[in-house]
Parts: sequence; structure tokens; C-alpha cells
Amino acid sequence: MRNKICEELNTSDIGKSVDLCGWVDRRRDHGGVIFIDLRDHSGFLQLTFNPEDGETIFKRAESLRNETVIRVSGIVNKRPIESINPNLSTGKLELNVKELIILNQIKGNLPFPVSIHDYENTKEELRIKYRYLDLRRGKLINNLKTRHKIIKVAREFLDLKGFTEVETPLLTKSTPEGARDFLVPSRLSKGEFFALPQSPQLFKQLLMIGGLNKYYQIAKCFRDEDLRADRQPEFTQLDIEMSFINEEQIIEFNEKLIKKIWKEVLNIDLDRNFPRMTWKEAMKNYGTDRPDTRYEMLLKDVGNILGEIGFNIFTKAIKNGGSIKCITVKNGNSKISNVRIKPGGDIFQVAQDAGAGGLAFIKVKENDIETIGAIKNNLNESIISKLLEITSAENGDLILLGAGKTEVVNQSLDRVRQYIAKELNLIDVNKRWNFLWITDFPMFEKNEDENRLEALHHPFCCPKNITIKDSNDDEDLLEKSTAQAYDLVLNGLELGGGSIRIHESRMQKEILKKVGLSDEEIKEKFGFLIEALEMGAPPHGGIAFGLDRITMLILGEDSIRETIAFPKNQQSKCLLTDAPSNVSNSQLKELDIEITIEE
Repeated sequence: MRNKICEELNTSDIGKSVDLCGWVDRRRDHGGVIFIDLRDHSGFLQLTFNPEDGETIFKRAESLRNETVIRVSGIVNKRPIESINPNLSTGKLELNVKELIILNQIKGNLPFPVSIHDYENTKEELRIKYRYLDLRRGKLINNLKTRHKIIKVAREFLDLKGFTEVETPLLTKSTPEGARDFLVPSRLSKGEFFALPQSPQLFKQLLMIGGLNKYYQIAKCFRDEDLRADRQPEFTQLDIEMSFINEEQIIEFNEKLIKKIWKEVLNIDLDRNFPRMTWKEAMKNYGTDRPDTRYEMLLKDVGNILGEIGFNIFTKAIKNGGSIKCITVKNGNSKISNVRIKPGGDIFQVAQDAGAGGLAFIKVKENDIETIGAIKNNLNESIISKLLEITSAENGDLILLGAGKTEVVNQSLDRVRQYIAKELNLIDVNKRWNFLWITDFPMFEKNEDENRLEALHHPFCCPKNITIKDSNDDEDLLEKSTAQAYDLVLNGLELGGGSIRIHESRMQKEILKKVGLSDEEIKEKFGFLIEALEMGAPPHGGIAFGLDRITMLILGEDSIRETIAFPKNQQSKCLLTDAPSNVSNSQLKELDIEITIEE
């Protein structure tokens, strides 16, 4: 049907006859000559239709609407100098069309203009609903090609290192891994359910127990959770696991993998080792375990200074075991108005949206400070001097303070810090690829609402430098222990995370008990894993990278939806197919399911 695609054509084709297929991108009538931009998956080429080439074909060209599918045959010509388009690889060429066949005419009106010239004016909801039209614009196709290249590089790298790609089940057992499961009812086992995997975690551990040694998978994962720009209910991981390996070896190996991807996809040499930071350091200085270290504005603990000045909110925070922390915005007095940091202001709202009651502020001036009355009344010269010393604040700087539960203070100041950094363009453009390993995570965190421990990563992480005998001798030792866990962070976003796994059955049972599972629940939910660990499990560990997120960052996109062919929207709906949707009563009857919805 065609013997060329647009991007294949060059000046060596001038004078040759070619056959092309594609879509009408735009049509222009100029003084009796019709110009059409033909678009295919590779790019564009200008077509010209002259009346002297035949009235029938010329009239047919006059009737063409945008997005009509056509086949054309003609002679490749050199475009006049004044009409050359330097933005296209084919900008010096045009096709003088001698034959035009309409393969498919569009019916009705398009929901939005597909031409790249109108790209920015289309709402995302429409783009998702009519994704096939959005794909035609080319940008998303290029994104998907970049994604393909990333996966291809990773596969080649891992294959050369002796890894075996293995697919693990999508219909599996519901196990607690931190998020809600998507459940699938079983027709053959009435009243019972499969779960879609949140990760291939347990299966890849079983592969190590089975002696595979080195495994990887481009794995589909599913989590029923609230969505943000970098989340989807179904997402893709590059999943890796190795036997007889330690934490240092895994980190070194995966640095090489990431460097290989960046070199092959972007031609960028990441020539130095990625820096490392412990979880404690990250939480102390940034308030988050995925800090963006491209700019300063570090969190400073000022509880010892301000906790006893008589300001009620500060006093209450320290008395209840919380914190008082602050960030310093250099020259912030002239850049951020009081309106923005008081109730109703946008920065104040950022703190509230992150769970804080609000923000307190201190504006440093040459001979004085400016703040809200109740704080200023309790600040003497000695306290101010100590505060300025800790914060390194100078004349013209703005100090923003949070007080309350430590977790809330950390989270709110982290969000405010990120917001202000973007607002004031504080991010160093020369540090576009700021990789960072976060290590030494706590094994557990406290769920205050349910008054119990939860695994910070997941309950299969191996504790650092603790044996089962140690935990039997000192129960608190395990609860306060550090996990052999590590995350790779890039510019404030988590690229991936992993750990050395527990390979001893008694330790695994002990950890599961710590997160609140009874012996019966352990047997019911994880009996197969415990049994496998008792049959000669090797030390093993691994990591999983978010492929959607890696692609997003490499492409410079703001959302992983721009890296996925058919994404869900922020309400976890597929607007294209209108899913999720109702099913027939006969289908429900086969599953012995009856739907009742409480109003």
C-alpha cells in the first residue's frame, strides 16, 4: 500500500515516485494550489495538488477534512526557498500528488483538534477519553518509544549480567502490603477471592529459594489507593532480585544499571557515585525520606529555644512530645508578602493541606524582627540571638515555623519548602539529575490511630545486625531496629526501593507478629512463605524501580499519565472505555455475589 514513510524521505529522493499513507493534518488553499500536511507515525510531509494534474483529484483534495485517512502517489520535489520549513526534517521537500485515494473519511466532528498546532488547548480529561486521537499528535508516541528504549536498555543490561526474566502470577493471594488490594472473585471457589499483586514480592523471593539466583521482570502491579500525578492504580515496575548478595553490592549494581539507562537514552554520563543519606538525616534536615537536595532551606529544630517562651502552641507541642521546626527563606522578606503566610494565603494553605494548623513566621530586619504579637512578646534578645545562630538567618530573611506532632511538622514544612523553591526558582538547573540513596530505614513506624506497629517498607525486610536470639533477649531491640532497606531518590521523587529480605523463618514470624498478626493469621496469609523459608532459603535481596516514573523524569513530564498508553484519570477511571462499569445480573449470579450499596 505504501513504499515510504515521511521521515525516510530526503533530498536524494527528489524526482522519484513514492507512495505514502497517513492522515490529513492541515489543508491550505493558496491561489489555486492546495497544500496538505500529511502526517504518519514518523513525521510530516507537505503535499501539493495542482488543478492541471486533473480536476477529479483536485476536487477530491478540496473535500478533505482534517484526520481523513489517505493514500497518495506522486513525485518528490524540492520546495521553493521561501516555503522551506526548517523545523521539519522533510521541510525542503514536497510531494506533487498524482493519485489520491481516500481510505477512511471521518464521520462527524472531532472532540478536539488533533493537529500539533492546537496541542496546548486541549483539556486532559478529553485527551484521556479520546486517547487514540491524542496519540496521533506524535508527542505521546515519542514518549512511548522512549519508554520502550528504557526497558530495552534495562533488559539488555540484565541479560548480560546473567539474569533470567520470569513472569509471576497476576491472580494471587491477598496479603497485607500497605495498600488496598484489587480483589477478583473466583467463580469456581464460591465466596473466595484472588487479589491482583501490589508487587511480585513474595514470588520473587520464592524464585530465590528455588535457586534461580538472578531474576527480573517488567511487572504489572496494582494498588487501590488515592491518586496523584505520579500514581496510577496499575503501574509498571522493573523488578530485580538476587541471591547471596548484600546491601552494598545491590546498591553498587543498581547504580550501574541507572547510569547505563541515562547514557543510552539521554547520552548523559553520570560519572560519580550517588551520594547517600540515612533516613534519620533525611527526616531531620528535610522532613521527608525522599528529599530534593538541589536547594537548601533545611529544616532546623528550634524546640529547645522556643519551647518555653510562653507561646501556647509551642509549649503544647513540646509538652506532647512533638517538635518546633523552621525553614529560612533567604531574602524572603522582599519576595513573600505577609498576606501569603497568614490565614487565607497560598503558602499558609499549603501547610494546612499537609495537616498543619498553620504557619508562624519571623521576619528578620536590621534592628528588629517582625512576627505575630504573641510570639514577639516572648522573644528576648538572648532567644533571638540563639534563633538567628541556629537558622543562619540574616537581615531580610524570612523564618517560617511549624509546631505540633513531629510527623505533621515535617510533612508540612517539606511541602512548604518545595512550594517556595518552585515559586522562587531556587532549584539549580545545573543539578537536573540529583540522585540520592536513602538508607537505614526504621523497621517499624507507629500507627497512632490503631495503636500498633507497621512495617515502614514491608514486613519482609531484614533487620540490620540483629539475630532472632537478640530479639528474644531484648524485645525492644527489634522494635527499634534499622532495616537493611534502601530507596533511590531523584530530585525529590522516589525512583525505586528495595531491601535485603528475611531468609530465616523464625525471624519472619517474629516480624509478622510485631505488625499485629496472630499465629493463625500468619499461617493463613503467609504459611506458604514460612514453609519455604524453612527449606533452605539463601540470603537474598533486591529492588523495584517505577518504570512510569523513570520515564516521566527522563522525558521531563509532570505526570506519569504522559508515559502510559491508556492511563486512568485522578478518580481511577478509564474514560476511554468507561471502566469501572456495571456488570450483568447473570455475571453476578455466577459468582454468587449480590450488590448492596449503603446510602
